[in-house]
Amino acid sequence: MTRSGQSHILAIGGGSFRPTGRYGFMEASPLLRYGLDLTGQDRPKLGLLATATGDDAAWLLKMYGAFTGWDVEVSHLTVFPMPNVEDPAAWMLEQDMIYVSGGSVANLMALWRLHVLDEAFAEAWRTGVVLSGQSAGALCWHVGGNTDSFGPELRAWSDGLALLPYSCGVHYDSEPQRRPLLHESVASGELPDGYAADEGVALHYAGTEFIQAVSCRPEGHAYRVEHDGAGGVKEFRIEPRLLTS
Repeated sequence: MTRSGQSHILAIGGGSFRPTGRYGFMEASPLLRYGLDLTGQDRPKLGLLATATGDDAAWLLKMYGAFTGWDVEVSHLTVFPMPNVEDPAAWMLEQDMIYVSGGSVANLMALWRLHVLDEAFAEAWRTGVVLSGQSAGALCWHVGGNTDSFGPELRAWSDGLALLPYSCGVHYDSEPQRRPLLHESVASGELPDGYAADEGVALHYAGTEFIQAVSCRPEGHAYRVEHDGAGGVKEFRIEPRLLTS
């Protein structure tokens, strides 16, 4: 397999999938087409993880179905009741892109570290596998953000893989607790400066550098959140590139 060697992460605030007219079915949004295009492969290998939902079989099946008709080779990795592949690290290196679903980011990281998947993800990223995901699957690549892993009241959380040295905000325009808590956590120094994404918006990093935001919603935006040096924060709105297909 030939890769460019460039490391990419696509952190999605929400909107990876959208409903279809068929009950119980969903389709992949243009955000995931953008991620797959980053692989440079004509028929990319896409690895799915639903660790954050406890490897929910119904959700995995829905994700498989969302790529019906796409020229992509889909497989998945689970850890319940045991890893479903003999060598998870080798499986990761075989993929062109890995997508991590939302759910509990705290539980996700605990299980990944228990199975030494944290090291495997870092190696896959260094070798050019595109890492992507929504909500928990976006937070995990960063230092941290805020999460409802511990209950309906959001908490600041700083136990991510830290491949990206930033904080991350997800569901930024749809869940009212998200913005003020991220501001508070950055202002206090509990979390580093970082980026946030509305629903339907993704943050694209090459290496550890933020490249651009992309959106499948005309009204969606991304944001840069920085400590202002005086106990508060500055927030800068980022206009994303609108994806049409």
